[in-house]
Amino acid sequence: MSGHNQLLPFRLQDSTIRGRMVKMGKVLDDILGKHAYPPPVAQLLAETIVVASALAFALKYEGKFTLQSKGDGPVSLLLADVTSEGYLRAYARFDEQAVRTADQQATIGLLGKGYLSFTVDQSHALEGAEQYQGIVDLRGSSVAAAAQYYFKQSEQIPTGIMACAACNDAGQWHGAALMVQRLPEEERAANENSFDEDWNRVMVLMATCTPHEMLDPALAADEMLFRLFHEEDLAIDAPRALQFRCTCGERIPETLRRFTRDELEDMAENDLVTITCQFCNARYDYDRAARDNLFRTSPAQVF
Repeated sequence: MSGHNQLLPFRLQDSTIRGRMVKMGKVLDDILGKHAYPPPVAQLLAETIVVASALAFALKYEGKFTLQSKGDGPVSLLLADVTSEGYLRAYARFDEQAVRTADQQATIGLLGKGYLSFTVDQSHALEGAEQYQGIVDLRGSSVAAAAQYYFKQSEQIPTGIMACAACNDAGQWHGAALMVQRLPEEERAANENSFDEDWNRVMVLMATCTPHEMLDPALAADEMLFRLFHEEDLAIDAPRALQFRCTCGERIPETLRRFTRDELEDMAENDLVTITCQFCNARYDYDRAARDNLFRTSPAQVF
């Protein structure tokens, strides 16, 4: 694989440290190109997408992982979905005028006061599976910092996360995330000092990584990991492909079937029920014939 639009899991075999490296290009173009977000909003959403991808594949699940930041500021919502198959979609909600007059730096300060949540939904894949959710107050100046704070407060798993995103002069987006975690206490090596030294050394190495390196389209994920950790007995596992996919074409009919025919008639304007997908901006117009057809077709299961 080219080293882009993928996630690369890795291990440092002389320690209990595991990690994931995400590199994206076209995926971000596919998602962000569906909207005309102001630059700071687009950058925050791009960072949310790469961080969500790194977080999602730290978990074992069958279904959908959602990373959401919600606040009372000019940007009220950043949301990214990552399925266990590697399909991504995302969107943002914001007050255009408030964003225009606010500080144009793309920090989570634009969200104001709020929270960050992780949600794992396996209900479509595993019958009877309960939804898992973790929530923490928004802290830090970036999406990565907020996610790192979550692990410190909620999971108590030593975690380091770096993420960045930028749009070049040609209008192409590049994004990257690097995440490392120390395994739980029961898996520590016998030598406690060595355990802490390993973690501190990896944090120092991670801090040497620059946004320029992370976003360099000529530098593949495996090459970057080797630069950082070649002295740490680095082992790289099989990559996971990442791509944009929106399920609105299946989900919208599923949603409309929850209404009665009379309720749909009341929703119609000029004989059309119009719905626009908040993720991909696709528009769906249901005339009377299309509405009638909803009740003739069987709903499909959508993940």
